[in-house]
Amino acid sequence: MAESLTDIKRRIASTQKTGQITHAMQMVSGSKLTQIEKKSAAYQLYEQKLKDTMSYLIAGKLLSQYQGGDHTQDGFSLDTLLKIRPIKKTAYLVVTSDRGLVGSYNSTILKATMELLEQKHQGDKSQFTIIAIGGTGADFFKKRGYDIAYEYRGIADVPDFETVRALVKTCVELFDAEAFDQLYMCHNHHVNSLTSEFTVDKLLPLSQDLASDVDLTSFESQQSYIVDPSIESVLEGLVPQYIESIIFGSIMDAKTAEHAASMAAMRAATDNANDLISTLSLKYNRARQAQITTEITEIIGGAAALE
Repeated sequence: MAESLTDIKRRIASTQKTGQITHAMQMVSGSKLTQIEKKSAAYQLYEQKLKDTMSYLIAGKLLSQYQGGDHTQDGFSLDTLLKIRPIKKTAYLVVTSDRGLVGSYNSTILKATMELLEQKHQGDKSQFTIIAIGGTGADFFKKRGYDIAYEYRGIADVPDFETVRALVKTCVELFDAEAFDQLYMCHNHHVNSLTSEFTVDKLLPLSQDLASDVDLTSFESQQSYIVDPSIESVLEGLVPQYIESIIFGSIMDAKTAEHAASMAAMRAATDNANDLISTLSLKYNRARQAQITTEITEIIGGAAALE
């Protein structure tokens, strides 16, 4: 049954309203993306400086061990300071969104994470646990019977450290309590406003590879830090701070990718709405033209019949 002109006109009006909504949502997501990109860029300066400091201290500790002058105090070996221990259980911190309308953002993360779990654990759920950040991921893993050590919902669109302090603190406490022995973060890494890629980062325990960029052969001649009272003491206080910083930095990266995905999805929806409006308008004009032609033909036919 062909659509009437009224039906087509109603569909055009409805699609126009939908397009206005998706365009507004696109603008909102774009604004949030701009805010979080600026904040993330500023935070990366702090994170990089903290990483450089960690690299220097670990390199100094490694050098003292290699030279046979290990200054370990109170049994603090480098492995102890970096919280390295035998791996019995692995945790995966999976970051998804709390809402939809973000295109393939969530499905990409969840599909890639499931493939990772199958590859590493062959379906043995006793070997790992999930820390779910975002309602979509939490609901997904719950429905499939996975062990969830912790879930966190409602992260701010532009998070600050205070709003996720409980999350970061809980992750560190679970690790310290040996609920798991290593922690990986699975999320979409923000490349640019059009591109993101699934990334798996090892967050805990910290690796001696942090010192890989430091040249141990010329380390002593390049010293730029004064460490007091000792490398061990400073590392003991700095390691928790560094762990908190990399978890928060990864969450910032994931939220940036989420806003970029939302903006792209809303732009695509707006473009689709405009395309549909153009198609419906053409259909309306053709139907209207056909109706006018029919009316003219009927008038001419009626006039001819009266003659």
